[in-house]
Amino acid sequence: MRVGVVSCGTISGIYLANLARFPGTDVVACADLRPERARAAAERYPGVRAVPVADLLAAPDVELVVNLTLPDAHVPVSLAAVEAGKHVYTEKPLATGTADGARLLEAARERGVRVGSAPDTFLGAGVQTCRALLDDGAVGVPVGATATLLCPGHESWHPAPDFYYQPGAGPLFDMGPYYLTALVDLLGPVTRVAGTARATFGERVAADGHVIPVHVPTHVGALLEFASGAVATVVLSFDVAATAIPYRIELYGATGTLTLGDPNAFGGPVRLGRRDGWTDVTVPDRYAGNERGLGVAEMVEAIDAGRPHRASGALALHVVAVLETILTAARAGTWVDVEPAGERPAAFPGLTA
Repeated sequence: MRVGVVSCGTISGIYLANLARFPGTDVVACADLRPERARAAAERYPGVRAVPVADLLAAPDVELVVNLTLPDAHVPVSLAAVEAGKHVYTEKPLATGTADGARLLEAARERGVRVGSAPDTFLGAGVQTCRALLDDGAVGVPVGATATLLCPGHESWHPAPDFYYQPGAGPLFDMGPYYLTALVDLLGPVTRVAGTARATFGERVAADGHVIPVHVPTHVGALLEFASGAVATVVLSFDVAATAIPYRIELYGATGTLTLGDPNAFGGPVRLGRRDGWTDVTVPDRYAGNERGLGVAEMVEAIDAGRPHRASGALALHVVAVLETILTAARAGTWVDVEPAGERPAAFPGLTA
């Protein structure tokens, strides 16, 4: 399937490289509001032409648009692609709110095109190894999970950190999709949540000295109740100066525990714990590196086969609903039901080609 990439910032490099090697995807065009970035990307990848965004969306040889814009542009650009009759795969989050995400999916249904969304890290070797162990009963009936991301904030290292403190970002919407998508793949859909959230600092100072106003919560804690009965505790923060807790997910079953490394990555490590000790689990090499774009390739394969794709708009909308409901619950100080309901995606055995 012929692909056009919108926005040629830092993340586009790995997408362009991987979509050139994954079976079934052929990038033919790229576009950016800064034309020089599109031209530079096109020069690095033979067969890719740099065009204005409007021309890419109208191009008859572009069948699927990969939308790598900033979060507040995700829905407008994705809607434009859908209205042009093209499939679209967007970076996370699908939308900055549930209503806009639902509007996008409804437009896609009306036009008969598909919507996919990052993160696709849950398709990687790490999460899928954990899933296979869970489904095989390696730790018994799932009881719950913990998920943690504790860091000092992106201004400590990122060259352009401002948008991380705008609506659609913060630790919840920027990093939360990795954790929540993995948890839904492992434990199934979330039915209700309770939460607390705060912005500890009203301003941040970037490395170059400019001040960044903070418009989103930067320390978020949540309890998630799953349809399966499992309960997870999630803490996501840009306000922690130092921690001994790694970025990871722990899954608790009646007879054992699984630990998974950073869900922002595709690989391990994966460990299996029981009362008599811990064992390192072998994680396959396939899909254990930086495989961003794997969700696009799996989506293309699914379209060709006429089956549902895994990194779907529906899964991403459920995750956005969970994230948004955490903030609603934090304001209300009570449990809040999650709508729309979600479904656990099928396990991923890998691309067939």
